[in-house]
Amino acid sequence: MDPHKRSVTIEVMTKDETIVGTGRFATDRDGHAAMRRYVQAWPDRVWAIEGCQGIGRHVANRLLAEGEQVVDVPPKLSARARVFATGQGRKTDATDAHSVALVGTRMSGLRPVVDNEDLAVLRILVDRRRSLGEEHTRKMSQVHHLLLELIPGGAKKDLSAAQAKKLLATVRPRDAAGKTRRRVAAELIADLERIYQRKKAANKELTALVAATSTTLMALNGIGPSGAARLLVEVGDITRFPDKNHFGSWTGTAPIDASSGDNVRHRLSRGGNRQINRVLHIMATVQLRNPTEGRDYFDRSKARGKTSNESMRLLKRRLSDIVYRTMVNDAARHIGTGPGGQRGDDSDSSAAGSQPHTNSSDKPLPGPATTDPRTPFPAAS
Repeated sequence: MDPHKRSVTIEVMTKDETIVGTGRFATDRDGHAAMRRYVQAWPDRVWAIEGCQGIGRHVANRLLAEGEQVVDVPPKLSARARVFATGQGRKTDATDAHSVALVGTRMSGLRPVVDNEDLAVLRILVDRRRSLGEEHTRKMSQVHHLLLELIPGGAKKDLSAAQAKKLLATVRPRDAAGKTRRRVAAELIADLERIYQRKKAANKELTALVAATSTTLMALNGIGPSGAARLLVEVGDITRFPDKNHFGSWTGTAPIDASSGDNVRHRLSRGGNRQINRVLHIMATVQLRNPTEGRDYFDRSKARGKTSNESMRLLKRRLSDIVYRTMVNDAARHIGTGPGGQRGDDSDSSAAGSQPHTNSSDKPLPGPATTDPRTPFPAAS
């Protein structure tokens, strides 16, 4: 996809990586119809689209509405394929489409994009809730800056709109600049009060929608309605992850080897799905702030000589396993089978707890993906 040119470039590739068609089409209604007519020559097709949760979402949604089969190609994966296929990293619409086609043809385990209205509604609302939180943080930072200039020493860090309003009432500046600061601060506080009400309403709506999915994610310590909704919309079908190690790699909680000589150590990963990693980080932070088993595990890790960052990495890895087990068990209940694979099996061998334990692996690493060719494979970029 090229948003500046408002165009989509496709390449049709068979399972033996033979290119049998290419094309570039506009993203308007006529261009989309022309693209659909062009691919009619290959009725048994799967669409591989780069960035179905971002720039490619509008094309993926159109194709899903028309009954097409779509899989999501992560931009980082297609970028690596482009470098290996061309020997350099130059980007053009044609090379992008070719790299996406290669990934779609060679790789198994790509996330299938499904037309699920409930998840679509959840995504819209959780994105809106996140934007409200970001707007609240930005405006509160401006209020803090103004209060620092109006009140010696400023205000405390954790400041609510009501507390800021009460502080501002004690200030009576006499100069023009001070009066302007006070007026702007009052306007920002009024905005914060409205944002708070919207956040409260959004949380209530998200709570009801998440509860309707019958998930038990909100029973975990540190996961609220926004975190549970984000997990549901980003993960989609939990069964696409073969095990907790693959899930940990996808969440960015799988460790990265940072050993040197005899000093064996691991560090936090900066890869993976950063939105889900943020959910797990908030979950870990909440547990650290309270007397939980997560707090105890963190302290035990530090007592063994681990640094704070290493202990946080280990804690997040445990929490990733817990979230994975919870979602797997929820999926098993949804299809009417227990965790053991038999209907009614309520064995606690894979029951999800809300706290980390020490019998989990510290260094899970997923194995290489196997090839699952598809024929043919239109790729859009």
